[in-house]
Amino acid sequence: MLPDYPFATPPAAGQTFEVASGIHWLRMPLPFALEHINLWLLADESEGRPGWTIIDTGFALPMVKDCWESILVRLAETPRGARILRIVVTHFHPDHLGLATWLQEKTGAAIHMTLGEYLTAHAVWHESAGHGIAPMLRQFSAHGLDAGRCAGLEKNRGGYQRGVPDLPTSYQRLFDGEVISIGEHGWQVRVGFGHSPEHASLYCAGLGVLISGDMLLPKISTNISVYAVTPMADSLADYLDSIDRYRDLPAETLVLPSHGLPFYGMLERIEEQHAHHHERLQVLAENCAQPRSAAELLSTLFPRELDTHQLMFAMGEAIAHLNHLEQAGRLLRATGEDGVIRFIACPMAP
Repeated sequence: MLPDYPFATPPAAGQTFEVASGIHWLRMPLPFALEHINLWLLADESEGRPGWTIIDTGFALPMVKDCWESILVRLAETPRGARILRIVVTHFHPDHLGLATWLQEKTGAAIHMTLGEYLTAHAVWHESAGHGIAPMLRQFSAHGLDAGRCAGLEKNRGGYQRGVPDLPTSYQRLFDGEVISIGEHGWQVRVGFGHSPEHASLYCAGLGVLISGDMLLPKISTNISVYAVTPMADSLADYLDSIDRYRDLPAETLVLPSHGLPFYGMLERIEEQHAHHHERLQVLAENCAQPRSAAELLSTLFPRELDTHQLMFAMGEAIAHLNHLEQAGRLLRATGEDGVIRFIACPMAP
């Protein structure tokens, strides 16, 4: 099956569009390069009363709140009404969790997340337990990022709190493999790794739909990073293993991603992701004939100008690929007298 985009035009901000029975597509603006996030409204009911389940909430911007206000007014005019029964958050990133607490307070709906995402959100927000800007800057400095660019990242302190101004203090935990009933259908929770600690995607066999969150996107590659709190993680292997577990789904599954357009061609997209990362790994390995740091290899992985926001993700992704090559026995790691970690090709590499 070739990649196919059945809906060429996304809904305008504040509007909804039905992409499958009972599944409505929303699109909200973002204040950085991705420009948008897709959110989803699912027809639901509780105790015989109709309502809705929200999947992800958007970045905490006034215009996004305005969009939600407009949508709730529109829902109130429908036979189903504007009753929100639950709010599902796929992962802790601010474009997904940002307005969850605001919506919870506004609607009374419970927030549903995995344990890893809930606790990570609190650790990042409070900059505790190895999370936050200071550990990140120490990590990036150890991987060769110069003081000037580190200072630029330091100026962005508080970025997470701007996107997520308030955190939920209670939630209902999602478990991998559990099936939750939303309206007339069962949705299986599929937890994936590599992009975030315990990212929850949702699959409905009855509708043939996968709400993939950030785990599988139609054109851009999902960011795969190593964080200071887990410096030796092989996040890339975790990610590729996670998307490989989608191979048991029917090839004709409609994928609803958080960015880009809904698409068919899930299996082809999985193969593209493997090919993309294989090519990036090969390029990095070839550029490590001499010891190289992650910062020195940024232009190899990303041959374009990076703004401060992109730099943060680019460093995390470079470290992820280098960790993967090291754990595959293709690179050796050494810390120089200057305290910088560098990688060199292993003479006995497979």
